[in-house]
Amino acid sequence: MHPLVAPGELSATLAEGAVVVLDVRWRLDRPDGRPEYLVAHLPGAVYVSLDAELAAHGLPATEGRHPLPDIADLQAAARRWGIRPGDTVVAYDDLGGMSAARAWWLLRHAGLEDVRVLDGGLAAWREAGLPLEAGEVVPEPGDVTLEYGAMPVLDADAAAELAVTGVLLDARAGERYRGEVEPVDPRAGHIPGAVSLPTAGNLRPDGRMRSPDELRRRAAEAGIDAGAVGVYCGSGVTAAHEVLALEVAGVRAALYPGSWSAWSNDPARPVATG
Repeated sequence: MHPLVAPGELSATLAEGAVVVLDVRWRLDRPDGRPEYLVAHLPGAVYVSLDAELAAHGLPATEGRHPLPDIADLQAAARRWGIRPGDTVVAYDDLGGMSAARAWWLLRHAGLEDVRVLDGGLAAWREAGLPLEAGEVVPEPGDVTLEYGAMPVLDADAAAELAVTGVLLDARAGERYRGEVEPVDPRAGHIPGAVSLPTAGNLRPDGRMRSPDELRRRAAEAGIDAGAVGVYCGSGVTAAHEVLALEVAGVRAALYPGSWSAWSNDPARPVATG
C-alpha cells in the first residue's frame, strides 16, 4: 500500500465516505494544534493530539520525550477517532508530514494496513482549491483492535549495534547531529557511528515528498544498500517521517522511539560530535 495520497485522490475518496481523516497538527514550539484545527480543517477530520494520544509520558533516560503509547491507550484513542477494521486512514498536518508521519507509523506498527499521509499536507489541499470546514468533529466510535509488532523497532542497544553493523540514520538537523547546538536535550552530538540524513531533505520546496528516485539516490548517498537500516531523531517524531520517506523509496527501516532524548539522558551512553 503506497504510504502517500495526493489531495485530489483523497478528495475523491472522501466523497465516497470510505476514509478516516486525522488532523495531527503539532510543532515543537506549538504542540497544541487544536486552535488552528477548530478554525479550518479537512472535511470530517478528527483532531489528534500528538503529545496526549500519540505518545506516553515516561522517564527521559529510558524512554525519551515521546515514548510509544501503551497499546490499550492507542486503541482507545483510535476508537474515539472512529476507526473500524479495514478502514483507510489518512493523517495530515501543516508541517510537511513531519507530525502526521508519527500517526502513520504508530497505526502501521499497531496492525493497520491502509494508513497514509496526505502529501504536502494542509498547504497542498488549499493549493488544490479543495474545501475546508470549521469546528469540532466527533465521529461515531469505532471498534478497531490494535496490536504492536508490524513495524521494526530498535532499543538503545540495538541502535548502537546497528550503527556498527548496518546504517543508523540521524534525522535531525545537521547542526544538532554535529553537536554545534542542542536546544532541547541534555547533551549535544550523535550516537557514535550514526550517519546524518536530515529528514527535511526528503521534502521538495513546496513541502511535498521527493520522488521515489530522488529518495533512493539520497538513501544511496547515505550508504544505504541492501543491509539493515534504522532511524532516530530527537524524540522519535520526525524519525517516523524518515521511515516514511524510506518506505516511499522501497526501503524498510526500523525506528528507535527513544531517539536522542533517551540516549543523551543516559550518562552511560557515549556521544560523538563533528
